[in-house]
Amino acid sequence: MNDPLRTALAELLDGLPPTEVAAAVDRLIANYRGATPTDAPILRNRADVAAYAAYRMPATFAAVRSALAAFADALPDFTPGSHVDVGGGTGAATWAVSATWDGTRPVTVLDWAEPALDLGRQIAAAHPPLADARWQRARIGSGLALESTDLVTVSYVLNELTEADRTALADAAAAAAQCVVIVEAGTPAGYNRVIEARDRLVRAGFRVAAPCPHSAACPIVPGQDWCHFSARVGRSSLHRQIKGGSLAYEDEKFSYVAATRLPAEPAPARVVRRPQIRKGQVLLDLCEADERLSRTTVTKRHGDLYKAARDADWGDAWPPHDSLS
Repeated sequence: MNDPLRTALAELLDGLPPTEVAAAVDRLIANYRGATPTDAPILRNRADVAAYAAYRMPATFAAVRSALAAFADALPDFTPGSHVDVGGGTGAATWAVSATWDGTRPVTVLDWAEPALDLGRQIAAAHPPLADARWQRARIGSGLALESTDLVTVSYVLNELTEADRTALADAAAAAAQCVVIVEAGTPAGYNRVIEARDRLVRAGFRVAAPCPHSAACPIVPGQDWCHFSARVGRSSLHRQIKGGSLAYEDEKFSYVAATRLPAEPAPARVVRRPQIRKGQVLLDLCEADERLSRTTVTKRHGDLYKAARDADWGDAWPPHDSLS
């Protein structure tokens, strides 16, 4: 998590009774892991929003930041001139965008939960890239009309919507934006929701910039596997206390798609599993530009490529850019 957001959250949570926040976290965990009601916002009051900020905002930031980094690699000359964060809640994705691209831009955060918008506005006020952001209450789904923008982000929102509302949201994003980045939980169900949205964006004329090296159908057989990645999340002492853990970090699993109407340079291939390092060799599971999944073995005889393979991480482009020059 970047330092400005860590500082803002520390100030927000300072003085809050951990037991009270932990109770709200337990309810949120039940919602995020199970069936989520669609007739009322998950974040209903200040206690819920504070719990969300402690429990989910750092992980959401890390996942979206990771997806945006891959997207930025595919569009190295692109900097969004405007950004709409749909279902943005307390604004984790807006912080991730400001951490990815320098400068300021018009930012609009849309969410149904007024307490989340209020808190997001509060913690963003002292952060210059977000100080002038608009925090606007809106129902997410059917009937949503988005203003034209360079970038739309939708993070951990599709799980809260009906199938009809998910379809409407994907279509609204495609109609309004040059670029769309959608992030969901790294579960089979989260991956399926991402694929649904990916398919609609491609049919609307978008090309996939990341993580896929192509815009054709995903080669994963439905029901047999799912595509997801991992982002390392630093945890504050209060965060560890609320979540009952002792480690200084956790790994957030997520699925995503980043699509654009602009010229893009997707990765030649993407590492889709944690690399397996063995004596004198590295095994890489790849999704490749020819629309297939493969396993590549890189050995010491490959020289610099072997060194790159030992440094490769889950989610990285392959081969690394410097090996292509």
